[in-house]
Amino acid sequence: MEETDDAEDFPVAIEIDGELDLHTFSPKDLKTLIPDYLEECRKKGIREVRIIHGKGKGTLRRSVHSLLEASPIVRRFQLAGSDSGSWGATIVILAD
Repeated sequence: MEETDDAEDFPVAIEIDGELDLHTFSPKDLKTLIPDYLEECRKKGIREVRIIHGKGKGTLRRSVHSLLEASPIVRRFQLAGSDSGSWGATIVILAD
């Protein structure tokens, strides 16, 4: 039997605490991960969410922002301040 280092598509439990660090996720997961996470935050009464996408070349940030723009539950979003990750994170305000 041959073993591979490829990650399987197993569900991963993540804490719904208002901070989502995308460093451990594949870019292909974002399309469902971000909307699902934001909805769970909203259900828990969390209205401000910090999404950590990293600084890099900005590809992941642009993907995140595109998803946020399309979300009906996002009131607004902006890059985090210098004390919260600067341009390596985005602060999202959810609708009530």
